Amino acid sequence: MANHKSAMKRARQTVQRRARNRHQRSRLRTAVRKAREAIDQGDATGAASAVRNAESLLRRAASKGILHSKTASRHVARLARAAHQAQH
Repeated sequence: MANHKSAMKRARQTVQRRARNRHQRSRLRTAVRKAREAIDQGDATGAASAVRNAESLLRRAASKGILHSKTASRHVARLARAAHQAQH
């Protein structure tokens, strides 16, 4: 347990940050899963919007440090490629 005033503040900040990151990561995983499901079902318009939404959340998570930027880029590329292949 933190004993110094600054350490107590840092502990509070960590709890808040972890909760925020967990929430964002959960939203992100749900969006990616919905995009994959739309692609698998062959729903072209639904897949396009779901992929756009997932890409937005992935890029935002990367900019906030929740995901590494290259990890986010890799996920975006794979989703986009899967959506493109599903259309043709």
